Amino acid sequence: MRIGGFQKNSLIDFPGTVACAVFTTGCNFFCPYCHNPDLAAGPVTGIGSHNAQDVFIFLASRKGLVDGVVITGGEPCLQPDLTDFIFQIKHMGFAVKLDTNGSRPQVLTHLLDLSLVDYVAMDVKTAPNLYPDILKTSLRVDAIKESMDVIMAKAPAYEFRTTCVRPFITEEIMEKICRQIRGAQKYVLQKCSRNVQMLDPHFSRQADRFFSDLEIQELKAIAEKTVKTVIIR
Repeated sequence: MRIGGFQKNSLIDFPGTVACAVFTTGCNFFCPYCHNPDLAAGPVTGIGSHNAQDVFIFLASRKGLVDGVVITGGEPCLQPDLTDFIFQIKHMGFAVKLDTNGSRPQVLTHLLDLSLVDYVAMDVKTAPNLYPDILKTSLRVDAIKESMDVIMAKAPAYEFRTTCVRPFITEEIMEKICRQIRGAQKYVLQKCSRNVQMLDPHFSRQADRFFSDLEIQELKAIAEKTVKTVIIR
């Protein structure tokens, strides 16, 4: 595992669970507003600042104090030894939450079939058919819908979440996304922060990219027509 960061305590990243967070390096998407640019831009095969053994030693010392591990990134599903890493964490008695961009449905299927993941959070960037144009990726568009379907069918608990920022999100795009996740347990809408380091430092200079509180509420109302629970974070 190429681990670029390790947060020893979190009360907000894993619902209902005191957790630590492992940040993997490398991502196959280019989201200009990404708030983890050092992780996303780094190579999946690069040398991380931590290794798996560091995590295991920490977890062994925190049994009874930490209940779960969040694996995030970057994109964790790009890591070739992800399954082995999660297996060891589960073997130690900890719950696992996986954050993913949904680009590797076959990895999600494998992990969920092995009952290795307790909670999945999938970032939905935009409408699936718009991924190649907006994200500058050669991703097979069907992969996003496959991941959505796998998560809804197999994950013990899950959420979809979207960072609301133009041109990735409009009212029309929100309607398209919600048709894809109709009946989902939980959908989280996140306002895009302006005053943070981004993968593309020029992205935040256009004020019209960002939604007001009222506009976010309007997007929430659209999502509530098809999704069971919609929250703004």
